[in-house]
Amino acid sequence: MPTSPSEASEASEASEASEPFEPSEPSEWFDLAVVGAGPAGLTAAVAAARRGLRVVLVDAGDRPGGQYHRHPAPELGARRPGALHHDWRGFTRRRAALDGLVRAGRAVHLAGHHVWTVVPEGTGWMLHAVVAGAAGADEGAATVRARAVLLATGSHERQLPFPGWTLPGVVGAGGAQAMLKGGLVLPGRRVVVAGSGPLLLAVADSLAAAGARVPAVVEAGAYLGYSGFVPTLLRNPAKLAEGALHGGALLRHGTRLLARHAVVEAHGSGRVEAVTVARLDPDWHPLPGTGRRIPCDALAVGHGLVPQLELATALGCATRTSADGTAALVLDTEQATSVPGVWAAGETGGIGGARLAVLEGELAAVSIARTLLGVRAPEPREAALRRRRDRLRAFAEAMGAVHRPGPGWTGWLRPDTEVCRCEEVPVARVTEAVDTLGARDARTVKLFTRAGMGWCQGRTCGPAVAALAGHASGGEAVPDRRPLACPVPLRHLAELPEQVRIED
Repeated sequence: MPTSPSEASEASEASEASEPFEPSEPSEWFDLAVVGAGPAGLTAAVAAARRGLRVVLVDAGDRPGGQYHRHPAPELGARRPGALHHDWRGFTRRRAALDGLVRAGRAVHLAGHHVWTVVPEGTGWMLHAVVAGAAGADEGAATVRARAVLLATGSHERQLPFPGWTLPGVVGAGGAQAMLKGGLVLPGRRVVVAGSGPLLLAVADSLAAAGARVPAVVEAGAYLGYSGFVPTLLRNPAKLAEGALHGGALLRHGTRLLARHAVVEAHGSGRVEAVTVARLDPDWHPLPGTGRRIPCDALAVGHGLVPQLELATALGCATRTSADGTAALVLDTEQATSVPGVWAAGETGGIGGARLAVLEGELAAVSIARTLLGVRAPEPREAALRRRRDRLRAFAEAMGAVHRPGPGWTGWLRPDTEVCRCEEVPVARVTEAVDTLGARDARTVKLFTRAGMGWCQGRTCGPAVAALAGHASGGEAVPDRRPLACPVPLRHLAELPEQVRIED
């Protein structure tokens, strides 16, 4: 149970689902449509509605929170759902505020609505969504119209393949945390955490606190890289304290931290039983003779996060290459994209974490309200919010540079290692497309091999295919431009009005 009356009140408010409902008329217009109900989107929706805008929050999940504040369903009976989350009180306050705005008719929350495209309509925008029912069943389509759009679509994990990564028991690092936060289950009892990025420390801490044995955290990057960003670190003491907290937790749980190492192979018959860990050189090439086996029954592995940009790139929003090698949106100081009428906040502008996402969501709401309501004067808190945003964004870029994958990671692949799991495409077929058939980019490799044509549409294999096609981590990140951001039943496309054109 919550440990105090205030926590009890917040938990009660958070357990009340927002009252999602469809717009009363197909032609109803909102001032702002927010896509995504994670930290950035939830904050922006609440802040914009409080400033007098008529807001619709559209999200694929059945409850607000996104991937970061993924929490167990009420029927699981979690006594302290906030125990595995940072800033749980802040989230419950924002969730309760959304509920109140919905009840007051100042906001609409459309849960289970996966937006698959955004197209211009007159002076505003039309959003098309697939509506998911119980167990993900297709229950139809929905259309939302708004004068402005805020994209807070979050991110997904970056995976770099290795021999054995398709074995049962090998899960994403973020996926392991989602299993624990959302389902109250562990991926195994003895879990190796591996990959690169600060998420690994948080995942290892959470798993160990929940009762798993975590023998090692295997970090491919070198923490000494932070020495080149001392001024940025000193401007973010809370981040340093958070890192020290996770480090202390690893010591208490007896977890070894193996920096500049990587899991280069997983072993097992029917399920992962052990992993081979090797030392890396500065470019991430495995050093011969350094391999060692670590027994385990699960492996949680991930090499950071990738901004989810399908909606933005389909609109033509400009992108940049972040310090971590991923593509992110180009945003101005107002959180506006290069497309007028479209703003973005959170991981779409570069991976930076929940605290940064909250700040960007509020700043975006301020900018949108100012634009739509014709207000010129800045708000009293705005300058302070910008300073905090800029400070955290600088820290995020430093983290990205330190943990960016090096080009040598392809040295742990074998010809028979699957790159695209959906279409079962091995390394040999990709290299044949490049060396023999003349493919020079990921799109051409896809046409030759079907890598990236499966259900995940390249979200899992995309970085690996791009690297094997010659666009290693040192090059410019070129995001795919897709007309559909998620799988859409053909009948939904057939039902579109004739004047709506979805172009690639």
